[in-house]
Amino acid sequence: HQYGYMVSHMKTTVDLPDALLIEAKKRAAELRRPLRELIAEGLRAVLRGETGRPARRPIRWITVEGALSADLDLGDREAMHEFLRPMP
Repeated sequence: HQYGYMVSHMKTTVDLPDALLIEAKKRAAELRRPLRELIAEGLRAVLRGETGRPARRPIRWITVEGALSADLDLGDREAMHEFLRPMP
């Protein structure tokens, strides 16, 4: 340790599911890269928004005046599915 030396890396502890850690270690070995690089790359991608998932779009709620059909029983799941199923 030198006086005035700036630390560019920090050590931390993270709890990961066993299966995820095993998969990550295998992938790092396949890529011949240290696990810490793989984790850092994944974290950077998430922070940049590059998760590989489609971007979330806000839900556009459509409301209309009216009420539920009088013959619709909200306690009967099958009846609700039948009610919502499009007519041929």
